[in-house]
Amino acid sequence: MSLVEQFGPHLPFLRRYARALTGSQESGDSYIRASLTALAEDPSQVSDELPARQALYRFFHVIWGSTGARLERPGGSMTPETRLQALAPIERQAFLLTALEGFQVSEAATILGKTVQQVEELIAKAHTDIEETLSTKVLIIEDEPVIAADLESLVEELGHEVTGNATTHTEAVAMARANPPGLILCDIQLADNSSGIEAAHEILEELDVPIIFITAFPERLLTGERPEPTYLIPKPFQENTVKAAIGQALFFHPSSESVAAE
Repeated sequence: MSLVEQFGPHLPFLRRYARALTGSQESGDSYIRASLTALAEDPSQVSDELPARQALYRFFHVIWGSTGARLERPGGSMTPETRLQALAPIERQAFLLTALEGFQVSEAATILGKTVQQVEELIAKAHTDIEETLSTKVLIIEDEPVIAADLESLVEELGHEVTGNATTHTEAVAMARANPPGLILCDIQLADNSSGIEAAHEILEELDVPIIFITAFPERLLTGERPEPTYLIPKPFQENTVKAAIGQALFFHPSSESVAAE
């Protein structure tokens, strides 16, 4: 079986994980390119004793650990502060692997080279850290009432304030302008067949705010071939998936403090 056949189906989701780890599409995709280059040069580095997806993530972590988040962005180097922030703490890695990527604790332990007990302790620490994250204002852009209500409940349980729920492009932009949020949860397809992505781009022209996209087809936005979202939540979503994405988005976006809920 070729490398493409073996690992190709898993690359979009590894791309999602890498972006969440680093806080940006640019940095995350840089790690993916480095991993694929190393894999092509020596395929024997990947364990053939593990399932393909688990083996790929395990290999990615070998590259991640060996570079120490030192990959530079095109056109400029990373500052020391950015390097420190880009290396997500190990507890967040454990949480993202289980909550965002859906690995079992035992699988995450293999990927990270830890024991099951260590990973369980790391996940518990990540929960605590995220719950202590500075609260902020959250705008929900979602046209399905049940999903919007679930998101609002989850966001408020985490201590954040929901400023509103927009169902169309026009509503989303108007709400963001009227009450600037510190975080946006955004559906891809909205009620009037408008695009949540287009609404997000228009909002980003005026506000510096992290956006988490929600879609039933995340792999369509994880090609690495064009500007794409950093944070993606698949539908139907799990509570811990939303929690992990929000935690990472706020971790990498300190400017959210400027619009924190009062």
